Amino acid sequence: MAKTVPQPKDGESVATAPTPEAQLGSTTITGAPVVSDRNSLTVGADGPILLHDVHFIEQMAHFNRERVPERNVHAKGSGAFGTFETTEDVSMYTKAALFQPGVTTDMLARFSTVAGEQGSPDTWRDPRGFSLKFYTTEGNYDLDGNNTPVFFVRDTMKFPHFIRSQKRRGGSGLRDNNMQWDFWTLNPESAHQVTYLMGDRGIPKTWRHMNGYGSHTYLWYNEAGEKHWIKYHFHSEQGVEGLTGAEADTIAGKDADFHRRDLREAIDAGNFPKWTLSVQVMPYEDAKTYRVNPFDVTKTLSHHDYPLIKVGTMTLNKNPENFFAQIEQAAFAPSTIIPGIGFSPDKMLLGRAFAYSDTQRYRIGPNYLQLPVNRPRIEAPNTYAFDGPMAYEHTGDQPVYAPNSFGRGYADLTGAVDDGWETDGDMVRQAYTLRPDDDDFSQAGALVREVWNDAQREEFVQTVAGHLLGGVEGDVLERSFDYWKNVDADCGKKIEELVRSGSGAPNPGGEDDAAKAEASDPIVESNTHAGS
Repeated sequence: MAKTVPQPKDGESVATAPTPEAQLGSTTITGAPVVSDRNSLTVGADGPILLHDVHFIEQMAHFNRERVPERNVHAKGSGAFGTFETTEDVSMYTKAALFQPGVTTDMLARFSTVAGEQGSPDTWRDPRGFSLKFYTTEGNYDLDGNNTPVFFVRDTMKFPHFIRSQKRRGGSGLRDNNMQWDFWTLNPESAHQVTYLMGDRGIPKTWRHMNGYGSHTYLWYNEAGEKHWIKYHFHSEQGVEGLTGAEADTIAGKDADFHRRDLREAIDAGNFPKWTLSVQVMPYEDAKTYRVNPFDVTKTLSHHDYPLIKVGTMTLNKNPENFFAQIEQAAFAPSTIIPGIGFSPDKMLLGRAFAYSDTQRYRIGPNYLQLPVNRPRIEAPNTYAFDGPMAYEHTGDQPVYAPNSFGRGYADLTGAVDDGWETDGDMVRQAYTLRPDDDDFSQAGALVREVWNDAQREEFVQTVAGHLLGGVEGDVLERSFDYWKNVDADCGKKIEELVRSGSGAPNPGGEDDAAKAEASDPIVESNTHAGS
């Protein structure tokens, strides 16, 4: 039953606390009893606030600092806790503890948009982040992927430039389609991902109704040291469903947190979302001669050549108790790996292996891994990382150096590493060596012609046209027509015809002229307090 809270009359203060909870009291951040959480210390009822009102000063100082910098990428998102159960036997490929038959591992998932800021709508057209943290018996394992199996660029050097092109102009601070297409068309390797983005998976209906992918190629190795290259596929057991641009536009105006709310409410109702994990497994030696570069994150591996092998099931069944502590402070990084899993020569993966952990050190602090949501759940951790701001864990008076002769263990293995690969050559700055089937457009074209049906192709053409009509012009527009004709000549021709005729589908978050029209008949006040 709702409580009745006394309301003060205009110009009159509430002399007594309005609810019985005042009898419970509160404490300062140092643990002492607080006198009042509602009234500052002043000289008389109407006088100035006193600087030695320590509780007021501490409250305001902490309030000024209670937000950490938002993620530069994937800022808007949410997530939930759950489990991953390995139901199949893949021990012939990996010795990783969580992927052994019958093992159930606690985990955390975070879903997000890529370019949008914290307050941006969930339903803008954008890839979705699909980040997973597994609390394994060998340490944490983070898998940072997306809801698409490919990405826009293949070298991390381009990554900051790509992200900036998707965000806001330096002068106006506005998002800009022309800037996006300028980058995409000058980097045609983006075509495969942009095709996904403009297709019917470009705006998921909910996070529960999208697949997740590791995107990169990773190395798995077993107890015998045998190596395979693998790709992760998480298929939604709820099915894959998307929104049209018109639906997304409407939802963005009605509930900017639509996806966040949906996940929380589904779990609260006991409708626990599930995903089936399968992997594609490529024999180690195949990578040297395969017809496309298996380490190029703009490409997929043929399912005919490397069919999916089922691994297990991910289930999300527990909402966070505190969003900031357990989601905003959750830190995911591809560098967080465990025995049985390794990196690959994928340039995007290798660059992210540094960048993601470093951004967490900037965003949260150098001891972010000591926070409960990020802390590994292993017995007797023994790390040679010490001190720094907000250090909580410590090792007393144990040696802080290695080697030492005072009983503290350290590692000193030498020789070839289990998770490595062979490489040689000059130090160069250049793109990957091309394989026989390596080009920027054929896989995107195959998606359009061989995977989609006529209705999907028509919706795609309308979507691209609408996006181009959102401010793309001049040479950038002409390059965009050529870009799509290289993907598929027929679709490219139709896109150009629609744009030149001024016709296209809605473009969520990028229709400034339509927004101005909506505001053309405002509510006009006939009288104001100032003029009355």
